[in-house]
Amino acid sequence: MGAVVERPTQDQGETRPAPALRSKRRDARFPLVVLALAAALLVTLTLAVTIGPVAIAPLTVWQIALSRLTGLASGEWSAAHENIVWLIRLPRVFLAALVGAGLAVVGVAMQAAVRNPLADPYILGISSGASLAAVLVILLGLFKFFGIYSLSVAAFFGSVMSFVIVLTLAQNRGTLSPVRLILVGVALSFVLSAGTSFIIFRADDAEGIMSVLFWLQGSVAGAKWSYLTIPSVAVLIGTTYLVLQARPLNALIAGEETAISLGVNTNRFRRVLMVVAAMITGVMVALAGAVGFVGLMMPHTVRLFVGSDHRRVLPVSLLAGAIFLVWVDVLARTIVQPEEMPLGVITGFIGGPFFIWLMRHRRDALGGGGS
Repeated sequence: MGAVVERPTQDQGETRPAPALRSKRRDARFPLVVLALAAALLVTLTLAVTIGPVAIAPLTVWQIALSRLTGLASGEWSAAHENIVWLIRLPRVFLAALVGAGLAVVGVAMQAAVRNPLADPYILGISSGASLAAVLVILLGLFKFFGIYSLSVAAFFGSVMSFVIVLTLAQNRGTLSPVRLILVGVALSFVLSAGTSFIIFRADDAEGIMSVLFWLQGSVAGAKWSYLTIPSVAVLIGTTYLVLQARPLNALIAGEETAISLGVNTNRFRRVLMVVAAMITGVMVALAGAVGFVGLMMPHTVRLFVGSDHRRVLPVSLLAGAIFLVWVDVLARTIVQPEEMPLGVITGFIGGPFFIWLMRHRRDALGGGGS
């Protein structure tokens, strides 16, 4: 028998390329992926509130929440259950979701900015700058004139300052090199971490030191409703901007020459991306401490399912990051009861092997972005 010859269809002069077919399929299933993840997030938030030393039924969780929000829900529950749900667990799971979503989105932006699949806020020193500034507030009482927002404001300025230093040192004759950006970021991260350790070493507040050491590993314990406003605004503004810039992000990942040929001012765009990343990271570090690997793992996991087009990657990463960190927090507060484990310990156990796997497959980790 002769070789089978592929014939074009009647309405198409030539066979459709495989990448175009894959992109079309991903576009078709993207709404389903978003709906499925949104539903999974809703279920995750509900179940996370029910889990703990005091078990509470999912229906009771909804009744208490609706009663507090609208005053219309009816049912029988104790005052203790209402306080546990409304004052302790709901703010905590919402904060975990916001932090996970924010860090995942920042990871997407960082990997596009430096065209390196290993990039995240921690590797680039942004998180270390935020942590140092936050420790100055907690242990030395600096920046107290901002009141209850002192920690968030200080962490934001710390992340911005570290970003400015990295950006300045990474430039070579006016050109921003992605490789130099990562190298300078790693070096600065070590320096800032050493500064944080020195402050902790010299502090004489034993209780404050223990609190800082636990916080530096990541924690959303003690979350309150009043804490949710700033991270909500930061994630909303940052994600909205990045989604609107999806085409330049795709062009940036396709390569420096490709981006420039498409009219993207790569140096200026990278600076803006770093400012957005610094804003979100500073807020998240101020509220939850240094939670590592979320911004590294979530974007890569998402790209396996929806491709590398940032119009899909960004919203899916946001939802996936929120779901992931909520379950990490559930493990953190239940796995060694009555003690709590820092979030960074769990994300480290998961992220370390993931990082090793990524190092072995980094050549294909980012792929090509659609336009």
